[in-house]
This record gives sequence, structure tokens and C-alpha cells, in this order.
Amino acid sequence: MAAPLTVILFGATGDLAKRKLIPGLLHLFQSKLLLDMRVVGTSLDDMSVDDFRDLALAAIREHSTRTLKDEDWQAFAKRIDYVPLAAGPEGLRDAVLRSEEELPGDNELRLHYLSVPPKAALAAVNMIGAAGLVERSRIIMEKPFGTDYESSRRLNAQLHEVFDEAQIFRIDHFLGKEAAQNILAFRFANGLFEPIWHRNNIDHIQIDVPETLGLTQRANFYETTGAYRDMVVTHLFQVLAFTAMEPPTALEPAAINREKTKVFRSMSPIEPANVVRGQYVGYRGEPGVAPDSETETFVALKCYIDNWRWAGVPFYLRTGKRMAEGARIISIAFKEPPRSMFPGGSGVGDHGPDHLTFDLSDQPRMSLSFYGKRPGPGYRLDKLSMQFAMKDTTWAGSVLEAYERLIYDAARGDSTLFTSANGVERLWEISQPLLDNPPIVRPYDQGSWGPNQIHQLISPFGWRLPFERRWREPS
Repeated sequence: MAAPLTVILFGATGDLAKRKLIPGLLHLFQSKLLLDMRVVGTSLDDMSVDDFRDLALAAIREHSTRTLKDEDWQAFAKRIDYVPLAAGPEGLRDAVLRSEEELPGDNELRLHYLSVPPKAALAAVNMIGAAGLVERSRIIMEKPFGTDYESSRRLNAQLHEVFDEAQIFRIDHFLGKEAAQNILAFRFANGLFEPIWHRNNIDHIQIDVPETLGLTQRANFYETTGAYRDMVVTHLFQVLAFTAMEPPTALEPAAINREKTKVFRSMSPIEPANVVRGQYVGYRGEPGVAPDSETETFVALKCYIDNWRWAGVPFYLRTGKRMAEGARIISIAFKEPPRSMFPGGSGVGDHGPDHLTFDLSDQPRMSLSFYGKRPGPGYRLDKLSMQFAMKDTTWAGSVLEAYERLIYDAARGDSTLFTSANGVERLWEISQPLLDNPPIVRPYDQGSWGPNQIHQLISPFGWRLPFERRWREPS
């Protein structure tokens, strides 16, 4: 359990706070995971405490997926305070100290959540320092963590002027999902799979995160980042590390982060020839987008991990805006047998290699496909699958949403699902060849799966999405 805690929420009236953070904090309070907690909101908006509580209640009613009882809200509302940024460091400090007076004990923690645009992050950090609120503190930072190698190093150096590295939690909500954490359990708790998690048995791996959403009024941010900086460095590479890491010496943060960092250090630099960049038709007409913009809204790439476990195994990553379907898929393709003893026409090989598939959506699932014999005379084979869905278990109601899990972990000081300064800098370092010499941006239709060149990138394999065989719903 976390010690008594004050959450200082910067950007408390923004979209992320209303959609995820305020409802998530309420649920952590309701579930008694963070029972001794108070919340101090701050933003550019000049409003009273009562106005902010009304905003928080409206956000919970609109965005929470859980039932809100009046008594829960009344108990939570008493723990909410607000101070506008215009009050300065002194006003912020006074609000936090007022909050801590209401908490039990004398070992209170402070958790600063920076739900602010990237350009405002350092100003918030410096304000925390000027307010004298660094002691007994942890800070959660949203992406991006720089835009290239040099900027990431500068950002980390400036952060370290105020906070120690152990106090900094760089958040990746993908890793907060139960399905992402299930990868570790699946690999390291089962003697069946870890021995075959190797280049001798795995042909290639795909990490596919298409989105149907567009910019959602983020043009100023997106024009300076694009899909690679926005999604690949901060999300997809983190998922890749969980998929590819060596067994840690213990299931504790330092050991796991050590193995993740080893994966990043083993990754070969990203070759521009192994990257396809795209831009959806109509992007340049979006408000705030330059009419001649070369910003990519889509990226697909092939990368390699140059170590003994993964030498020669390609990892294919794809993400983009305005695509045909929203999904978060990891697909491991196993090598096919070196020789088939089955007669022609049996069906073996017709459906490609066996796959282990993880669905990292809010309703996590996994599937293992394999060939099996159809009943009857002769040998006619077909692709079958074993599937698991979290919603079909008695655990489904215990699932924390990604932001809830990560806030809870940060409150407890567990950095397993967060990214270190060394890891971030290494990812920008291997990305620099691509950033220095990006391929041309190719158009793709909204509602499609990206530019046609993606098929040349992955050949002789094929993309798993769109699925030829849909997930099987329980009967």
C-alpha cells in the first residue's frame, strides 16, 4: 500500500485529466488502494475550489466506466482542492501543505502529475522546485521525452537539476494495460513457452497499433512530432522490450528495467530503407496543419535486436492515424516445420505459420493458433486456435485501467512499467539515422491500412491485421 499521499495534478482542467486521471483517482480511492489521498489541482484556469469540484464531478459522470455512488463522491470531493497557476509557487505550496495537514501520520508523499503540453513541462518542474515541494516527491511525466537524441539529453539534464532520476516516472500507458503485463507472466511463469522464445523457433514478430482517430485538436503538437516520435519511441519500442527482454534476476523494478535497457542497447540503428512513412489524404486540410506538411501520420518499420536470442529475427512495427480499425496487437509467428510429411492438398501451410497473438486492448485477449486434423478419413488439416479473454474470467472486475495502475505504481515507488533516462536516450540514439534522413511521405486513404509500400516492407510475410480469422466470441 502507498503511504498517505497528495496528488498535485498539473493541467487539472485539461482533456487527459477529465477523461482518465480524475475518474482514475476516484476509483483508486473507492477501491481503497489509495485511501489516504488528497488531490490538489492546478491549471491556467482561474476558478474556485467548488468550480473545480463541479468540473471533476461532470468529468467522472461523462467518462468513468464505473458506477458512482453519492456517498463515494461526497467523501472524495472533500479531498479535492484547487489553486490556479497564477497563485505562483507560494500558492501551490500553501495548498499542498493544507492538504498534508489533513493526512494521517507524518510520512506523507507527494505525487506530481504533469498533464501538460511538452513545452510547459519544464516550467512546471521549476515551479515545483521554487515551491520547495521536491522533498518526499515523485513526478509523473507524459511523452514525448525529447524529440531527438540531443533534446532528450538536454531534457534529462534539466530534470535532474530538480529531481533525482529515482523520483522521475516517465509514463507509457500501453505498459499499464493488463495484457502488456501478462506478457511477462506468460513468458516467465510457464516452462512451456520460455524455451521456445528464441530465434531458433520464432520467425518474426509484429507489433501493430493502428488508430481510427485523427488529430483531435492536437495539430500544433503533432506537426512537430509525427507518428514516429509520438508513438514508436514512446510506446511501441517499450512493448518490444517486454516482448524481447531476457529473464530478469527478480520480479522487481531494477532487475526488469535492467533487462529492458539491455534490449534497447542491443537494437540496431533504424535504417531509413526499412521504414515506410505515410500521411492520410486530407491531413493537410486539418486546422493548424501546414498546407505543404511532410509530417507522417503513419509509420511502419523493420528493426532488429542484435543479440544471441534475436539475431536475424525481424520485428515489424506499424502505427497510424485514420486507419481502418483501432487495435493493439502483438503477434509472434513461429517457424514452420522444415519438411512436411502430409500429402498435397492436406491444407498444411495454407494458412501460414502458427501465431501467438496478444490483444492489448481494454478487453485483453490472447490466442494460440495451430494446425489440427479435421474429423473423418484421410488427412485434411485446418487452422485451429486456443483463446483466452480476460472478460470471461472471474478476475475481470479487478482490472485497473492503464492510468490507474501506473498512478498506483508511482505512488508505491514501483518503476517497473516506466522508462529510464538511459533507455529514452538510447532509443533516440538508434532513431537518429531515420530522423536525419527520413523517407518520403506517401499518401494513404482514410480508413485503409496504410500506403501500399508496407507490403514490400514485410514481404515475404504478410501483416496480421486485418485478421483473416476474427476473434472467436464465447458461445
